[in-house]
Amino acid sequence: MNALDFSGKTALVSGVGDNQSFAWYIAKALRAAGAKIVLAVHPRMYGIVDSILTRDADKESRLLPDGSEFKVEAMYACDAGYDTMDQVPEKVKADKRYAKFSDYSIKGTIEAVGQKFGGIDVLVHSIAFSREITKPIIETSREAYSEALGISSYSLVSMVRSAAPFMANRPGGASVVGLTYIGGDRVIPHYGGGMSTAKTALQMDAKQLAWFVGDRNIRVNLISAGPYASRAARAINPDFDKLIDHAATHSPLRRPIGPEEVANSTLYLCSPLASAVTGQILYVDCGYNVMGT
Repeated sequence: MNALDFSGKTALVSGVGDNQSFAWYIAKALRAAGAKIVLAVHPRMYGIVDSILTRDADKESRLLPDGSEFKVEAMYACDAGYDTMDQVPEKVKADKRYAKFSDYSIKGTIEAVGQKFGGIDVLVHSIAFSREITKPIIETSREAYSEALGISSYSLVSMVRSAAPFMANRPGGASVVGLTYIGGDRVIPHYGGGMSTAKTALQMDAKQLAWFVGDRNIRVNLISAGPYASRAARAINPDFDKLIDHAATHSPLRRPIGPEEVANSTLYLCSPLASAVTGQILYVDCGYNVMGT
């Protein structure tokens, strides 16, 4: 049982697409600590996540440390590719997976959450996408490159801009936590489609945002998680286990990370224990980032 108490806090967690992702474990950890959880889910994934939250087949993945089940206060559709609904193309609006939602823009989603819950204490950004992620950078198209940066990095800027009025001067301060990867610091050959560049941009953007919202007692930090075999990671590279094994062998702790460790580190960054921590990248990778290989 985590000793940190988030009772009375509202946490908006973006990027949950299944029950294996970091975002899923972070949401569960925040809920176990007492926070009200609101999910922002891509419209195409909304039905999948809704099923995971309710069906018996996934009950075990919903269990919290005290034996209770993970439940959310609300779930909103949100496509991080659009700041406002004015930017959504007509063909997207006509898509049946989108048409059932009146507003799935970043601004619309965050304003709906902030108004309904009277504010936002925690914002988790766990969003990354490139349609050409399996292609090396030298083969990546301009369109895919630009899209990867827009969705994977600029979306943090857009979310913080929309959320800042609802996060400003909250009791104990408010916290934004995003997820990055060592591919933003080093060459990871399989991490293509502009994603390494997007993570580099995300890291610089987070530092700048820390300055621009710091006067409202909002902290902005990132977690650089070690390789973890989520469904998304396996989609990038079917041999992803080899990367995990390499990192585990060459990390000072000589083991792979677990998603719970990323979730627990997120709790720390969102808690009073990190009240003076902002603009930082916390490496949760068993020390792999300090090694030369």
